Amino acid sequence: MKKFVIFFVFSFLIFSCNPKLDIPEPSAGEANFSKMIAVGGNYLAGYQDGALYKKGQSLSIPALLAEQFKLVGGPHFFQALMPDNSGLGLNSKPWESWFITSSHLGNKTNCQGVTSLSPLKNTISISAATPYLTGVAGNGIQNLAVPYASLANYFDPSFGITSITGNTNPYYARIASDPGVSTLYEDARQQNASFITAWLGMEDIFNFASKGGSGVTIPTSSSFSNSLDSLLGGLTANGAKGVIANIPDFRSFPYYTLVAWDNADLRQSQADSLNDFYTPSGLTHIHFEQGRNGFVIEDASAFGGFRQMHVGEYISLSVPVDSMKCYKYGLLLNVVNDRYVLDSAEVHEIDQAINAYNLVIAQKANQYNLALVDMNTYLKNVVSGIKWNGVDLNAVFVSGGFYSLDGYHPNQKGYSLIANEFIRVINLKYKAFIPDVFCTECDGVKFP
Repeated sequence: MKKFVIFFVFSFLIFSCNPKLDIPEPSAGEANFSKMIAVGGNYLAGYQDGALYKKGQSLSIPALLAEQFKLVGGPHFFQALMPDNSGLGLNSKPWESWFITSSHLGNKTNCQGVTSLSPLKNTISISAATPYLTGVAGNGIQNLAVPYASLANYFDPSFGITSITGNTNPYYARIASDPGVSTLYEDARQQNASFITAWLGMEDIFNFASKGGSGVTIPTSSSFSNSLDSLLGGLTANGAKGVIANIPDFRSFPYYTLVAWDNADLRQSQADSLNDFYTPSGLTHIHFEQGRNGFVIEDASAFGGFRQMHVGEYISLSVPVDSMKCYKYGLLLNVVNDRYVLDSAEVHEIDQAINAYNLVIAQKANQYNLALVDMNTYLKNVVSGIKWNGVDLNAVFVSGGFYSLDGYHPNQKGYSLIANEFIRVINLKYKAFIPDVFCTECDGVKFP
């Protein structure tokens, strides 16, 4: 009888409880999503796996946002999609080939005869790239984010000439309303958008960082501020609202952290052999020991024009790894080229630029009443590790689940999580309720 009473009470508590989940209806709040455009570079374009390709664009940050904006009256979002999922990427080693396909995981045998899964890509000749370079201009294109476009490029008509006539960036020519005459800024302004999704300044800094500072400069923060002011002033002149993201720390990307500066792990006999070469030549500032050692890099200010790396310096993922493993690249005679290295002076320059640019972005967000996404902090959290839908994600190359196979751009799952950060600040800023993105078709790293 006692058991029955307990069961009855328990059942009564369950069935008499009729909880109501107070889930608000989707609402635009103080924003107007009737016409959204995107302006920026690689991240808003959907660039990933080293290329711009169809599915990546279809599931880009602004495309994912636009799907959610449909719940509050937003219309279809028009993009200039690539013809397929091989896509077109800019090769970080243009002396090999200017264009490449998107990367995929496959078996690769290295110089030591070891076969393992590795990112693979193919080169594309200029003639074979024709289908990807074909113009699709039209006033209805709303994703005006162009891979590798600096902020100054938004005001430069020559940015729209074709690669055949000398432009090293083929992407704006595809969507320019009048190639070689129109500008990205004017094309964006003529859309008369009600909502702006912006992520600007990334390319101004990372075009420098990705080349090891070789032959590239970072625009001053005052120049960046003036250009950003012109762009946002024009795009919000008719009362448009919007959202803008700031610039992440380069250390958040495995592209700059995977190859450690001291990854020259030597046996004592190997260290002795290298010292026998450098010491008699008077290059005593280069010295090797058993265990981990800094690679030897170009440095015009050092004795002999080269020196060893030290803590706080970085090697990019574009470095020829096989040459390091088998041909003493970075150890003997053939020192690591400056284009693959961020030395301490360049690291300082990048850090200073990111800090200054982010102050400008925060000021302009306030000036133009835009929601501000702190992607600098968010991507640092990814490095530490985040959890989404019960899955652990982090910034580890390939296995971390957030970044694509180029080590710099997120994969589609990563982009969907970034889109949710945009939604979070939009909701806060404009008292809106846009539901989160839950993208079941967004790919992570695909294993064969």
